[in-house]
Amino acid sequence: MQVTATAGLKTQSTQRSSLRSLAESLEAQFLSEMLKASGVGKPRDAFGGGEGEDHFSSFLTQEYAYAIVQRGGIGLSESIYRSLLTSEEA
Repeated sequence: MQVTATAGLKTQSTQRSSLRSLAESLEAQFLSEMLKASGVGKPRDAFGGGEGEDHFSSFLTQEYAYAIVQRGGIGLSESIYRSLLTSEEA
């Protein structure tokens, strides 16, 4: 019986970890779109431009967004996480 309870706790912990990761990923995607709209990561003519620079600038913007989330973000992931927990409990 104790093994089952321990397994249940690990499953719940794993589930919460997955929900937190999902919430952070959603916040990062939101921030990435906001950064794109604000012009962060737009290719500059000083580097010569080109098609490759256009493609890789989106990766840079996405990494900026993930870095913001890892440093606390804007609080969106916490709200998403709480909503997901509430919906899981219901």
